[in-house]
Amino acid sequence: MKLPASVRKIGPTRRSVSGYHAFRGEESIAFESTLERDFLIRAEFDLDVLGVISQPCEIPFQNPITGRCYTYTPDYLVYYQLGNRHYEDYPKPLLVEVKPQAAWRKQWRDWLPKWKAALRYAKDQGWTFRLADESRIRDATFDNITFLMRYKRMTFSPEESQEVLKTAHKMGVVTLDYLLARHFMGIYRAEGISHLWHLLATRQLDCHMALPFSPFTEVWVPNYE
Repeated sequence: MKLPASVRKIGPTRRSVSGYHAFRGEESIAFESTLERDFLIRAEFDLDVLGVISQPCEIPFQNPITGRCYTYTPDYLVYYQLGNRHYEDYPKPLLVEVKPQAAWRKQWRDWLPKWKAALRYAKDQGWTFRLADESRIRDATFDNITFLMRYKRMTFSPEESQEVLKTAHKMGVVTLDYLLARHFMGIYRAEGISHLWHLLATRQLDCHMALPFSPFTEVWVPNYE
């Protein structure tokens, strides 16, 4: 599925940190703040996410007090995988505005007209619209993702990885402690822990990412071949 392109380019800004995030090593997606960057990191880790478009559309709206017309460009549009769902249950694309909580709480009255316009526009397109602040982005799931990232670029024996994945696939759901006992006994346990973190970081294993990690964390193979 080819995703639409951004409607405008993001340039350098003095207000905050801007740059590009290498999304799954396939494309560079622009961000204008560290909160937007963290939103992209979290979206990249989510196996249900097919892709993300920055600055996806321009939405006209009118200020109800002054009557002046403006154009609003939301931050991102997120597309999701169909997966095992029936086409009737296809997850709607999500139009997202990323804003720090302190900012939207202070200025929500000024921004409400454009957000209402975004809600109407998204509904017309068959999408949904959401405001994403720190509470939706930098939560327990993001903390776990951040922890795993240090293991993503580590290298381990592909043969050992396949043996671990075969065990996890055969069991369906298995604890980290079981995999360590099965494949990394004795002096290999410490390396085995890093190996399992690596498999989670590279999405070869999956788990309930919002829960705290422990030896009894249950993992499974999301797509086994």
